[in-house]
Amino acid sequence: MALLSPESAPATRRSDHTDTYHGSAVADPYRWLEDAGSPETQAFVDVQNKLTRRVLDAVPMRAELITRLTGLWDYARRGAVWQEGGQYFQMRNSGLQNQFVLYVMDSPTAEGRVLLDPNTLSEDGTVALGDYSVSQDTSKLAYSVSQGGSDWQEWRVRDIASGDDLPDTLHDSKFSGASWLPDASGFFYSRYDRPPEAEQLSGANFNQRLYLHRLGTQQAQDELILERPDQPEWGFSGTVSEDGAYLVVSVWKGTARENLIWVRPLAERGDFTEVVADFRASYRFVGNDGPLLYFRTDDAAPKGRLISQHLETGEVREIVPEDQDRLLKVLMVAGGFVLHTLEDASSRLTLVDRTGQNARPVTLPGLGSVGALNGHASSPQVFLSFTSFLSPAASYTLDALSGQLEIVWTPDLGVDLSAYEVRQEFAESRDGTHIPMFIVTPKNLLLDGSHPTLLYGYGGFDIPLTPSFEVSRLAWLEAGGVLVVANLRGGGEYGEDWHQAGMKDNKQNVFDDFAACARHLVERGYTSPPHLGIEGGSNGGLLVGATLTQHPELIGAAVAHVGVMDMLRFQHFTIGWAWVSDYGSSDTPEGFATLSAYSPLHNLAQRAYPATLLTTGDHDDRVVPAHSYKFAAELQHVQQGGAPVLLRVQTRAGHGAGKPTRLVIEEKADVYAFLLAALE
Repeated sequence: MALLSPESAPATRRSDHTDTYHGSAVADPYRWLEDAGSPETQAFVDVQNKLTRRVLDAVPMRAELITRLTGLWDYARRGAVWQEGGQYFQMRNSGLQNQFVLYVMDSPTAEGRVLLDPNTLSEDGTVALGDYSVSQDTSKLAYSVSQGGSDWQEWRVRDIASGDDLPDTLHDSKFSGASWLPDASGFFYSRYDRPPEAEQLSGANFNQRLYLHRLGTQQAQDELILERPDQPEWGFSGTVSEDGAYLVVSVWKGTARENLIWVRPLAERGDFTEVVADFRASYRFVGNDGPLLYFRTDDAAPKGRLISQHLETGEVREIVPEDQDRLLKVLMVAGGFVLHTLEDASSRLTLVDRTGQNARPVTLPGLGSVGALNGHASSPQVFLSFTSFLSPAASYTLDALSGQLEIVWTPDLGVDLSAYEVRQEFAESRDGTHIPMFIVTPKNLLLDGSHPTLLYGYGGFDIPLTPSFEVSRLAWLEAGGVLVVANLRGGGEYGEDWHQAGMKDNKQNVFDDFAACARHLVERGYTSPPHLGIEGGSNGGLLVGATLTQHPELIGAAVAHVGVMDMLRFQHFTIGWAWVSDYGSSDTPEGFATLSAYSPLHNLAQRAYPATLLTTGDHDDRVVPAHSYKFAAELQHVQQGGAPVLLRVQTRAGHGAGKPTRLVIEEKADVYAFLLAALE
């Protein structure tokens, strides 16, 4: 701790604002910080950033970390290939480019040419490529861009042959992809009514609509396909089936893993056939053989199964029944399907025929994660990426007929990783549940409790944390650190039962699981509380905040990125209402009782807390920065120990997606300098 400056935090004005929830008065002294654009809030951010810079810039190892991280990052990276028509596409980064570049090639291994370079769209690298879609005839690319980390998207169209953009520009889109008509004359996308500029970080996003845009027309002329003003929380994702016969719409409601499926012939207008007519389970469209539709679902199968449903007769058949492993994804290929499952949070691939029989496992490179899985129902050729904690993502091709996996491209990191090893261990949570975690250490680590250890977690929204390579973590390992990634309840590692065991009234299980992992690491001798740091982002930031308030004695430092810290008001901002499916809501007495019991902002007390670093972006319109602002101000107010509480606010940055490489390197250097100094 001696390496961290003991400077006192600035005093922040406290108001007497109070809210009443179901008869209970709750003080909210920093309510004014929710006004992100006010001069007083801007002054608060400036003062906090100056304090953070004074403290972190004084840490001697920060400059070394910048140099080392820059060197580590400077290696070529490529995503998985995908194919449309006779052309192939791939995202690439030469090393230190702020944004990945889209290439088009004549073969999977060809050098190809640049189709779209987002680095040319802004001088500071903060305009990022969002979603993209290539038309079936490979003549057009629909792509979206976002500014400064915002979730708002602007859709544009590029002619693939010439590389020139067409005049078409579509605004006010959010949480949307694009799906082309078979003749490339237009595409389906979704959009909202954008709130006024002053409400970008406060106005809620409701009433998404599905539109068809035809090339060469103005956005005002787009055809409205679906809207439900009587159901403002519903959203619509439209997909054109690969054979061009149907428009398949997934109707979603917030982040709940339950959706409707509506289908109609692509050329027709009028009513849809409600294939799934109620919000009872998750259904993901896999593909179709004419009117026979295939879905991956957790309906009556918490770990997932593959079914077919005949559009005309309504007959439902089970193709692949639920098994012991979580069925994460199904890809339809010539003659059958590729099943991507998780076994204790590690990927497995299996090939089956159209009836779900003749299962053949695919031999993967090791304990790790399949990333993208790309292919078509008419071809046996599959493209995928594979990564693990100690191997950067490489791209492969899989022959679905022979089961042969072949490497397409592998990165040259220039670093020998043979000195490290990965093991999986299980902690026992408070209720006896076994919680898996991956532990990355130097080989032959001496278990004497002295090692700085970073415990990372998420635990929510059915999202699994699987083995993956993050180059910045090498700097942590090289500095003598131990890395641990925990697979907590609430995530998606073991299916919907595992998810539900960590949501709403069961959310405390997630925090108990994380604390159990921390105790396991101490009991096994990997580390000790003064040497243990915790980290998480978004819902994982909530995890860090709750652990900080419930178990400060277990840890020596905490880092929370873009965390959900005010659990009583999250639903009032932008897309926050969508998280009620996982969290519940303070609008109900039951929800208020549950949320107020663990809300990080509302459970701080006058006591000594470990060193804490909170990071956010001033353009985060998903988890608005007020969460971090208010939590930082309150934590600084109640802090009784000498450990610093720092708030780092990145300008022209949002929730994390699309953040330029140079900003990521600077943030990682700050995080590791902070942790290594705090945990010395």
